[in-house]
Amino acid sequence: MGIPGDLGQLIERAQSGDSSALDELFSETYEDLRRLARARLRAAPRVTVLDTVALVNESWMRLSQAGRLRPQDRAHFIRYAAKAMRSVIVDYARRRITDRRGGDHTRIELTTSIADAGHAGESEIIGVHEALEQLGTVDARAAEIVQMRYFAGMSESDIATALGITERTVRRDWAKARLLLAEAMEK
Repeated sequence: MGIPGDLGQLIERAQSGDSSALDELFSETYEDLRRLARARLRAAPRVTVLDTVALVNESWMRLSQAGRLRPQDRAHFIRYAAKAMRSVIVDYARRRITDRRGGDHTRIELTTSIADAGHAGESEIIGVHEALEQLGTVDARAAEIVQMRYFAGMSESDIATALGITERTVRRDWAKARLLLAEAMEK
């Protein structure tokens, strides 16, 4: 589960085209990514058809394609992974909403309505994402805590370690962020 100290070197080798380094990097980080994905998908009601493997693979694709990826250590890598998982989940939710509304198909109005309660999860994800963008301009650390907790399913202790702060600070920022997000989502 631990990532070796030479993670930066593996990333540099992989980005320079060394396919064996990319394979090694994936195998070294896979368990961490899987743990994050499993925690995220278990913590919230099932809002998408994404499963752990799909979320890990999509997140990995985004991490490996990010030319700017330069984590200094395991905690920094986990922060990148949380951001990648957020983007995967938000993009997937947007795609599902678009598809549900017909995507590129011609729209036909029906006289009967079908309850849309099963798809409220995608709307919530988009709402949280948009509110999080606003929160990031007010309090960047609180926004990062929400990202790690909501989109990556990380525990308070994992977030504290990744950010180099105390668990009490994480709890305090989480409480503040929840209030600000609720206010932003009401608007």
